[in-house]
Amino acid sequence: MLLLQAPPPTRFDLNFTLFGFPIQVHPLFWVIGLLFGASSTNLISILLWVFTIFISILIHELGHALAMRYYGQSSRIVLHGAGGVTIPESVAWGSRYANVALTPNQQILISFAGPGAGFLLALLIMLSVAFTGGVVVPNAAYLFGIVPFPYAHYPNGSALINSLVMTFLWVNVFWGLVNLLPVYPLDGGHIARYIILQFDPWNGLQKSLWLSVYVGAAIALLSLIVLSSTYMALLFGLLAFQSYQILQSRSPL
Repeated sequence: MLLLQAPPPTRFDLNFTLFGFPIQVHPLFWVIGLLFGASSTNLISILLWVFTIFISILIHELGHALAMRYYGQSSRIVLHGAGGVTIPESVAWGSRYANVALTPNQQILISFAGPGAGFLLALLIMLSVAFTGGVVVPNAAYLFGIVPFPYAHYPNGSALINSLVMTFLWVNVFWGLVNLLPVYPLDGGHIARYIILQFDPWNGLQKSLWLSVYVGAAIALLSLIVLSSTYMALLFGLLAFQSYQILQSRSPL
């Protein structure tokens, strides 16, 4: 199911280690950047999208991984065709291995750390633009007119630099906000689940899934009718359906 688990390794994977975290990049991951850049006929623009998506999702997952490490949980990162996932790993416990028991509040902070890392990257980019002679102003109409968006521009800079800056900001601000919506398995869905579970340990998971169904369906309709975005409509429609499927597979409480 989309985003719920990592794909199995292939011989075409890119594997490396960063800050002590094993990282696997599935070959289908590169398709994401190509799809976002597909509207451009310029090869450089397409490559910019691939580079931006790779760095942004990697930093997002590193945010999760660093938060897990802070709480004593080891992890590895997999970038795949539907985005990325940070997978907890067992830690040494004497002569055996065991999983780290995390509290709901720790889980919430770990879930927020991914989008938070993206917001921090966007802030650093905006500060860099401002300190190097560029212009940073809010542009409320940029993201479909629904959220304020930081607009950064170098008046005397090249179109390539301006395009790179704006692409980084769009990916990390807009998709960071989208990722915080209470729709499972997005980070916001995990955050909503652990918040609700603290108030209702018995039925909290079921309530969080119903919230995911309703919000996902509403965003899908909004995307189709107001934003005219077929991609967003299909994405959130699928996520809402997945949450409904999970509900149907669970035995009645």
